[in-house]
Amino acid sequence: MNRRTWITTTAAITCCAAWAGPGRAATNPFATESTLPFHAPRFDLIKDADYGPALEQGMAEQIVEIGRIADNQAAPTFDNTLVAMERSGRMLDRVEQAFFGVVQANTDDALAEVQKVEAPKLAQHQDAIYLNPKLFARVQAIYTARDTLKLDPEQRQLLEIEHQQFIHAGAQLSESDKAKLRILNTQLSTLETTFQQKLLAAGKNGALVVSDRAALAGLDAAQIAAAARTAHDRKLDGKWVLTLQNTTQQPALQSLENRATRQALFEQSWNRAEKKDADDTRDTIATMAQLRAQKAALLGYPNYAAYVLFDQMAKTPDSVQRFMAQLVPATLVEQKREAADIQAMIDKDGKGFRLAPWDWQHYAEQVRRAKYDLDENAVKPYFELDTVLTDGVFFAANKLYGITFKKRTDIPVYNPDIRTFEVFDKDGSPLGLAYFDYFKRDNKTGGAWMSTFVGQSKLLGTRPVIYNVANFPKPAPGQPALISFEDVTTMFHEFGHGLHGLFANQTYPSLSGTNVARDFVEFPSQFNEHWALDPTVFAHYARNYKTGAAMPQALVDKIKKSAKFNQGYALGEVIAAAELDMDWHALPASAPKQDVDRFETDALAKSGLDTTEIPPRYRSSYFLHIWSNGYAAGYYAYLWTEMLDDAAFAWFGSHGGLTRANGQHFRDTILSRGHTADYGTMFRAFYGKDADIQPMLRHRGLIAGED
Repeated sequence: MNRRTWITTTAAITCCAAWAGPGRAATNPFATESTLPFHAPRFDLIKDADYGPALEQGMAEQIVEIGRIADNQAAPTFDNTLVAMERSGRMLDRVEQAFFGVVQANTDDALAEVQKVEAPKLAQHQDAIYLNPKLFARVQAIYTARDTLKLDPEQRQLLEIEHQQFIHAGAQLSESDKAKLRILNTQLSTLETTFQQKLLAAGKNGALVVSDRAALAGLDAAQIAAAARTAHDRKLDGKWVLTLQNTTQQPALQSLENRATRQALFEQSWNRAEKKDADDTRDTIATMAQLRAQKAALLGYPNYAAYVLFDQMAKTPDSVQRFMAQLVPATLVEQKREAADIQAMIDKDGKGFRLAPWDWQHYAEQVRRAKYDLDENAVKPYFELDTVLTDGVFFAANKLYGITFKKRTDIPVYNPDIRTFEVFDKDGSPLGLAYFDYFKRDNKTGGAWMSTFVGQSKLLGTRPVIYNVANFPKPAPGQPALISFEDVTTMFHEFGHGLHGLFANQTYPSLSGTNVARDFVEFPSQFNEHWALDPTVFAHYARNYKTGAAMPQALVDKIKKSAKFNQGYALGEVIAAAELDMDWHALPASAPKQDVDRFETDALAKSGLDTTEIPPRYRSSYFLHIWSNGYAAGYYAYLWTEMLDDAAFAWFGSHGGLTRANGQHFRDTILSRGHTADYGTMFRAFYGKDADIQPMLRHRGLIAGED
């Protein structure tokens, strides 16, 4: 059965309930397959009121289908059991794909209520399938006979993964322990939804309200106008509102000249979910950590990290810790050097204060300008969003893989900001559909991510419908969307995930596309980031939005030379967050409920990454990835896959760079394989050996050499 993988910041709750009744089926837009191209969701017909009944009906239909499979009197075979399971739940899949996409990117009170009501039912639905003893007995019988069945490699992989999934889900537990597991899964699903909704509110309510325009000195006119529009939308005319992104550091901290404003914005970010009010997430996450540890123990694991990592590329918590330990020494050395440079800049200005977290980005930008004479505001006119998308992201994909894009304005969308493109393969045949939802909204979860509305499957006859979501500032009406180079990189990153989905070429939906381990799924996306600075690609999209002139070579050189700047900070904040994640999920079931702030302080001190000036990228209380988005004990994956992607890019560099032949090799060995093979085997098929860490350290500038 298809278990959807949500990328970067989102996770679907794929999990039973009784359908409310047959009377709604005829009018519900999810009751039948969409007739739009590629079976894209009928957002022109779908209403908020449709989701709840559709989820209920979809679960009810799948339970009937699963019951037929489990009760089949014929001997279990691959087709009448595994294939039948893959075909089950079509309506549920349709509604889940659309619902979780919209509830993350364009939610409202009605959708939030649906999520709150349906999340525990979906968890129970998942248990009703994987804890069904008759169904597992059929899977077990096929698995036992696997060597005699003449299965092809993809069939063998599906059987092994499904059998593993049943065991991991508790199929071998006693009935009393299954009952305990069902309760834990329902509780956790409810808490994950509670956390997500609290955090969305905390992010909105944590925005900094400024009454004095002078306090915004350093922000450009567009940023100030955006803050005024947000204030107007919140009925705070005459004020300015600086909204929060999901990370600890906030983009405006780089430009704000008023130190008191910087400190206030940072503290709003740092404390957004710790204000002892309805938005405080600490009790929720402490309870979740405790319940996850109990679930792991029930299933025979020492802690939740070991439970999660059983099918990841890294395999064990120990291997993750050994990997991260290799990064810490060089990172700490670089952090100290960077902090000294920044303190020297503060002293040079005669400010007379010690560097604090809210100062780092502001003075790091001054150090960057001094070292590289690079002004971020000077580069933005060369990065107009639509041009970056079509002449950068799409151009690189065409050069590497031969695919082409056609804008579609006839496909219904859930918000008018969305751009939609049909994607064609190298031979001109239809490949899939891609949506791009880039602008920040108060009702959108923070961060950036990719997922699918329709997954690819030869068995089901479906082609991929993928989407990318981000949170870039929306320009004023009639103004161009000028973005930072960091935002450019985000666009390349998320479309790397998109390519992984679009190039899926699997028979079975459970193995298709991005349905891979967390510490492999970020590999294609981070690899795709590298093309943002490729000379051919960069020259094609980095053009002045007014004149069309190419970016001056001197400015290009400054961007490239400064690419390794501030890497001690950038790497350190991610390692610190990953260490927090692993420590939360290393708790044994016997551990008491934790004091969140004390636990966080102790965990960072133990890691050696408790530098006051460099806080973790996410604090425990707003760490969406690990509490609600499927990255529990998996945030290290961004670092692990960075090792893979830097090694892969080094391979490209030694084999001619941006060529169709190289792109085809990467597509054939990685992008089109889904989870049809062991991850190490796939990587070695591309790279020729296991990944080594040196390209990553070189790319970050932490060791000498060209990356």
